[in-house]
Amino acid sequence: MIIKIILVALLIYMIVNLFMAMRIMMKGQTNGEPMSKFIGRRVLTSVIIVGLILLAFATGLITPNPRPY
Repeated sequence: MIIKIILVALLIYMIVNLFMAMRIMMKGQTNGEPMSKFIGRRVLTSVIIVGLILLAFATGLITPNPRPY
């Protein structure tokens, strides 16, 4: 159960970074934080999510749904 909470939190963090990058892009000013910082965080978060899912499958913490037939 804790692994699912961690995955949801990471997904929310990734979406927040997406909207923060969009805000900078819409503002058009780059004298603050660069947009690539938030996009980089988003890419790193997605790599962590994929790694965590693969690790959870390998250890048996989460199991895929059974076949429908």
